[in-house]
Amino acid sequence: MESNTQDAQEQGQAAPRIQIYSTTTGVSPFWREKYERDAKKYWDIFYKRHQDKFFKDRHYLDKEWGHYFSGEGRKTILEVGCGAGNTIFPLLATYPDVFVYACDFSPRAVDLIKAHKEFSDTRVRAFVCDLTVDDLGDHIPPASLDIVTMIFVLSAVSPEKMPLVLQNVRKVLKPSGYVLFRDYASGDLAQERLSGKDQKISENFYVRGDGTRAFYFSNEYLKSVIKENGFDVDKLGVCCKKVENRSRELVMNRRWVQAVFHISDGTNVSTDTEASSIDVKDAVNDVDLDFSYGLAAEMFGVSSSNDNEIINLGDWNFEIQRLSKEYQHTCKSTGLMIWESARLMSSVLARNPSIVSGKRVLELGCGCSGICSMIAARYADIVVATDGDTQAIDLLTQNVTSNLKSPFLDKLIVKKLEWGNKVDIESIKEASNSGFDIIIGTDVTYIAEAISPLFATAKELICSNRAISKDQEPGFILCHVFRRVDEESLLSTASQFGFRLVDGWPARIPTSSSESIINSWFTEDGSDCIPTTALHILYFRME
Repeated sequence: MESNTQDAQEQGQAAPRIQIYSTTTGVSPFWREKYERDAKKYWDIFYKRHQDKFFKDRHYLDKEWGHYFSGEGRKTILEVGCGAGNTIFPLLATYPDVFVYACDFSPRAVDLIKAHKEFSDTRVRAFVCDLTVDDLGDHIPPASLDIVTMIFVLSAVSPEKMPLVLQNVRKVLKPSGYVLFRDYASGDLAQERLSGKDQKISENFYVRGDGTRAFYFSNEYLKSVIKENGFDVDKLGVCCKKVENRSRELVMNRRWVQAVFHISDGTNVSTDTEASSIDVKDAVNDVDLDFSYGLAAEMFGVSSSNDNEIINLGDWNFEIQRLSKEYQHTCKSTGLMIWESARLMSSVLARNPSIVSGKRVLELGCGCSGICSMIAARYADIVVATDGDTQAIDLLTQNVTSNLKSPFLDKLIVKKLEWGNKVDIESIKEASNSGFDIIIGTDVTYIAEAISPLFATAKELICSNRAISKDQEPGFILCHVFRRVDEESLLSTASQFGFRLVDGWPARIPTSSSESIINSWFTEDGSDCIPTTALHILYFRME
């Protein structure tokens, strides 16, 4: 890759186009494993954030399934995935004689249950339990439950572990008991939105922006997994409801699957016609929805996934719109975030305007924030802020126009630039025919395959005219954390394209070509705010 790029440059051809951002669809194996491993943590954070405000109290239970809860004798119930108690407490209010076991694998959710004003340990036993790992039999006697409710819970479990949950439930359910089930159905609006955001883990299984996951059931799949784990289906149907918010001009078509099933006695050979599979469609708009609308809109992607961050740099305050931290782990574009290297370099420029004063400045891979470019625009003759990602460019343009006014705004140009792309490079040259005096890159060295195109592009765009004095010589400044590319490889590639390292920070061993440049940017008393000690600054000049 490196030699090909260099040969292309020597022949005056366009360097090979490098794809820095992932071209794969769906969630990567690394994140799939992390979502599985940290599922409890993500749901704990969910309940810390929403408390008991996300799911509405399920007062529809009596209307939908009342005859299962009524009758002679005290009913013993298990609520699987009890959350904040939106099923439990309406049941206790409607049926004074029931006793409820409540379990969730989020300790915070169980704490919310116990803190509820209606909680009584004579009527409720709440405990932490991961049904894919823990044995329900450690908390509940075998074959003792009349009813198990599973409402929007099995969807949070990876499909390959769903049998473990159902087998665990089967051990504590009476032969005459029932499982009452409601969960997301395939074709739901939320599934469509998650598909559009490339957050698919596997077939019908997705990760939301907050790290929690959701599976969307078809009737066929649900019936299959139920029967394969020792249950017979009594009822199975899909409910649909159109939710409208006229003030926001939004229509949400929600779909969920609802079922009742019991332990198979081995005699019932169920067929497709014996299970009541009724698509209720829009006719059932009086069916209650489980979610608080505003929070559901946020969780399922109707609301913006961006938020604002205030960055204070001297007498300048920037309000930067960027991808919310909550959603960054599902985003493949690194340009939608603000990296610590950009924070450091922008503060350096704010304290040391002489770095860019009166010069032509180019920022490579500046992402959506553009804070280095915006600081530079205050002092430089012209600044060109670039990135290769169109989403980052769109957000960058918004941030620049909302934070700068004339004359600074007039000096800053936003352009798309993929390193090594000859068309893009020529477009940048139009902004400054004689090249740029200072080129800045913050955290642009994290992919090995991109290093050669980076330096090849910088070579094309840096000012080629030799200055009279050394302090006026064009420079290429990199600020970064060393990740997958080590310093030795970086310097070797820089040398191939005619760049020599003249200074570095933190302090490095002096060489014959070293100059004291960067140390003067920092205060002697060490009072500068350094985001992380892992940051490095390298200052290059052309040979």
